[in-house]
Amino acid sequence: MAISGWELARAVALTGSLGVVSGTALDVVMTRRLQDGDPDGHVRRALGAFPAPEVAARIVETYWVDGGIGPDTMYRPVPRHTLTTTRPLLELTVAGAFVEVYLAKEGHSNPVGINLLRKIELPLPATLYGAMLAEVDAVLVGAGNPAEIPALTRRLSRHEDVTLDVRVIGARSSDGLGAMKFSPRAVLPELTSPLGRPQTLAIVASVDLAAGLASQAETRPDGFVVEGPSAGGHNAPPRGPRAVDELGQPVYGDRDVVDTEGLAAIGLPFWLAGSYADPARVADALAAGAHGVQVGTLFAYCEESGMAAELKHHALDLIAAGELTVRSDWQVSPTGYPFHVADLPGTVSDPATVAQRTAVCDLGVLRAAYRKPDGDVGFRCPAEPTAQFLRKGGSERSIEGRACLCNALLATAGMGQRRPNGSVEAPLLTSGSDLEPVRTLMARTIRPEGRYTAADVIDYLLGRPAPTPAA
Repeated sequence: MAISGWELARAVALTGSLGVVSGTALDVVMTRRLQDGDPDGHVRRALGAFPAPEVAARIVETYWVDGGIGPDTMYRPVPRHTLTTTRPLLELTVAGAFVEVYLAKEGHSNPVGINLLRKIELPLPATLYGAMLAEVDAVLVGAGNPAEIPALTRRLSRHEDVTLDVRVIGARSSDGLGAMKFSPRAVLPELTSPLGRPQTLAIVASVDLAAGLASQAETRPDGFVVEGPSAGGHNAPPRGPRAVDELGQPVYGDRDVVDTEGLAAIGLPFWLAGSYADPARVADALAAGAHGVQVGTLFAYCEESGMAAELKHHALDLIAAGELTVRSDWQVSPTGYPFHVADLPGTVSDPATVAQRTAVCDLGVLRAAYRKPDGDVGFRCPAEPTAQFLRKGGSERSIEGRACLCNALLATAGMGQRRPNGSVEAPLLTSGSDLEPVRTLMARTIRPEGRYTAADVIDYLLGRPAPTPAA
């Protein structure tokens, strides 16, 4: 969330590779940047190019704070998405995605993509539409089955109304509850010219899912990204029986190793991810028929990433000393997916830090829809206050070990919410478990304290010589 922001995606794209922005909670990210003063004017400049000037003006008038909010001031909240999201929130969501992609693409013609989580359903159509307004080149979709995305991009390119199926816990198909409807013309009624359709890259963890998506014209993507279990962030759960090791990490087996020959036989391009961040592994991927690799961890620690500088540099110092531990936690994420966590004092991985936090759910990005006893749809999250979650029909076993990723990940990007008691939300650092390439980059850079850039990452992955100090 905002770690792979527009600055990082632009830096990667300028090298000729595909730079990808995170598409999560961009409405919140945009409004918090404005409340921080938008000191370089980037957000307001991008909003100046938004195709609905009156919408852009309302957003700036509502959220921009000249000079930024004070250190003791809370960020102004953004409403939470529902199945009947209001027009102002849809405008924010469309504009937030537009701003992020516009800035990543500004000043060059190289490709830029956006990464969306199918699990975060409610803002997905509006986010995708905003990215398409900014001429995004590719949409990468994981954390769920992305079968609807190719058709969604086709309809949105024509400004047509779309419906996205939403899973409602406890609902029957006959209830007719699980549908998120989005009308582009309700947000931007004046637009008529068709938009370009971005390529759809489905993030998968099995040949079975890839083959199923490719078998139907409506669901067939333009390619696949195959993520292994060592990649940072959320991972697919093991395909075998649920088991954990002595550290509580999910145990993966042979069934979780993707058959690259079977994948290549589908006939669509694919990229491999998860411990492919060195030149030898890039060569292995290409030899296996892949078009390339997806790399996250190396870029997360580079200078252009959106991670708060103090947190990033502290983590880099620990990595250089071989003292940073990354583990796959099956409980921390409200989604129920395994999630990679770096153990750092003062972050959500620190039990003492967690114990000091008062549970609150004021962002709701990871809430799940459920059928209420009266037949209506409600929303709940196992990281919200316990009594509230149980009152909504949630189970006690779903609560243990959960953390509020929404607030924690925004704090990781330096936009943690201030609380009335004077506290600030603690960050949560996610990272791939293979940190050796980070140490390698730190050792070969000529910049002070081992700091490196996105261009340094690309040079390293492509096997280019290390830079030499100026004479």
